[in-house]
Amino acid sequence: MANSQLRIPSFMLKPLRQLYRRFADRFLPQNMVLTFDLVVVFITFYLAFIVRLNFEFHRIDYLGETPQALIVTGIYGLCFLWWKSHAGIIRHTGLNDAYRLFRATGSAFLLVLIAAVFTRSIGFGLPGTTSYAAYLIHFLLAYFVLMGARVLVKAVFSELIRSGRNKGYRVIIFGAGSAGVLAQNAMANDPGTIYDIVAFADDNAKKTNKKLEGVPVILTEKALSSSFVEKSGADLLIISIQNLDPARRAEVIEKAMELDLEVKVVPPLERWVHGQLSAAQLQKVRIEDLMERKRIVLDSDNIARDIRNKVVMVTGAAGSIGAEIAKQALVFEPAKLILLDQAESALYDLQYEILSNNAYKDLHPLSEYIVANVKDQQRMEQLFREHTPEVIYHAAAYKHVPLMESFPYEALLTNVFGTKTIADLALKSGVKKFVLVSTDKAVNPTNVMGASKRIAEIYIQSLSNNTTQFITTRFGNVLDSSGSVIPLFRKQIERGGPVTVTHRDITRYFMMISEACNLVLEAGAMGNGGEIFLFDMGKPVKIIDLARKMIRLSGLEPDKDILIREIGLRPGEKLFEEVLNQEENTLKTYHPKIMLAQVRAYEKTWVSQQMHELQSLAGKEDDFGLVAKMKAIVPEYRSENSVFCRLDEE
Repeated sequence: MANSQLRIPSFMLKPLRQLYRRFADRFLPQNMVLTFDLVVVFITFYLAFIVRLNFEFHRIDYLGETPQALIVTGIYGLCFLWWKSHAGIIRHTGLNDAYRLFRATGSAFLLVLIAAVFTRSIGFGLPGTTSYAAYLIHFLLAYFVLMGARVLVKAVFSELIRSGRNKGYRVIIFGAGSAGVLAQNAMANDPGTIYDIVAFADDNAKKTNKKLEGVPVILTEKALSSSFVEKSGADLLIISIQNLDPARRAEVIEKAMELDLEVKVVPPLERWVHGQLSAAQLQKVRIEDLMERKRIVLDSDNIARDIRNKVVMVTGAAGSIGAEIAKQALVFEPAKLILLDQAESALYDLQYEILSNNAYKDLHPLSEYIVANVKDQQRMEQLFREHTPEVIYHAAAYKHVPLMESFPYEALLTNVFGTKTIADLALKSGVKKFVLVSTDKAVNPTNVMGASKRIAEIYIQSLSNNTTQFITTRFGNVLDSSGSVIPLFRKQIERGGPVTVTHRDITRYFMMISEACNLVLEAGAMGNGGEIFLFDMGKPVKIIDLARKMIRLSGLEPDKDILIREIGLRPGEKLFEEVLNQEENTLKTYHPKIMLAQVRAYEKTWVSQQMHELQSLAGKEDDFGLVAKMKAIVPEYRSENSVFCRLDEE
């Protein structure tokens, strides 16, 4: 407890610390605790007499009352055994232990009272002359001493732990509720660090001007003011509220960062070890916590109609997006979920994650993990014959912009012809729905990767018919996905910097992985074929601001502890991403975060001819010829910071 710690006299600390170090890992056996409790009950029986007789000691017949004391102690002992009030660890006594002890002593008191009334009514009576009032006094005394002894032991242990620590934090806990109290207790029991709770902060004005566990509760705006932080010396903010609105969470974290407070969060209840929270489980705030938006409300019935009892295939299933789509699709109980990827290690990791997650324990037989390459026509034909998929989420793609700028042949082979292979087989096999996972880099592309995805969009749009519905979903960068800037910054900060940004003005749209995949499932369910769905990406984020926030969240100061270095735009990279090209407009759908793009239509025969010509060029080992053809198919494709820029000048 922050403000109610027992203070042990300094002359007693040394011997007590020696005892603590010797017995810290040992616990009193239950029979010793039970023996102590019975001794307390026996002694307090006589104390009850003394109180009842107004401390007139000469009136007490100690020997005469001993038989009754033994009987009463026996009844209490039976109740202790029944309720197991002696089974707790004394140094960790909590409310449950107090309640269990109360039930034991309370039921024993009632049994003693009933026995006394019954025996006296038949003229027998328990030995001795104890009045009914003495039984009540005895019950109150016994419970007070038993509980007091436990609290005293806990307080001594807490102070010994506290006195042995050498590092301290002054803490504000955001959330004056049960989770806040649990966080406080967890920090009080931490063996290595001193946590002084200076305040509970809460948005609920009705909780303020009160005390919780001896700590004042104040409004959040006051707690996160420079004057209070300076006065209290606070250097750590703990966010304990479990279901905090993401926008409010981000606001609180941003304010704390401005005040140079370190920020940690209480993890979700399901991540607590054996249902108990410890200070070691408090998590550092991640950049995702600052960018997460309100949880998306899905039309689960609509998605379920698309997936339940269907054979669903996810290509690129081992990637960040594919894996999340797979895990979300499992919840809707497909007849079979085919998870396909060429990366065997990543696919194994996904398999292990699903098989070891209790949330999917009843769904394991639904999943099948297949190592295969979408570019392999023969292998794909075999898989389609064997599994006959009904719904396909095509997430397999090369996505790294600078690398694909160096290897346009590989980008085309996977992003265009891999997509063509799966789409053609979907059409041939009568697949009900094909959902392409695309990117905002396909809009006015400035690089090979974006142009290849735009060509893939054009091709599958040209295939849509009444048998198979071909749908495109298009969104921006996904936080913490493989190859994204977040893991890169994290590694650079861990190494001590510098953190590298390509340009101080570069901006990007970001989404959470779960949010993006939620919308992929939703858009796929609402599509009828031929659509390109766009997702509400929120506001664009400056990458240099992202870097600064990540450095501060690590407890360091940008440009002081960690340098930020500008290294110049990479091949194919542009300053600003777009969601629509200049000729496109959007229409609203029933989902507020999903829009429908009105895009230019292409004749199927023209698209087929372009794909045939592109495929012919692919075998000639002429990167410039390939890219020139891509520019002919996608006239808005203008290279930036690339060797292919000269093609735009011809």
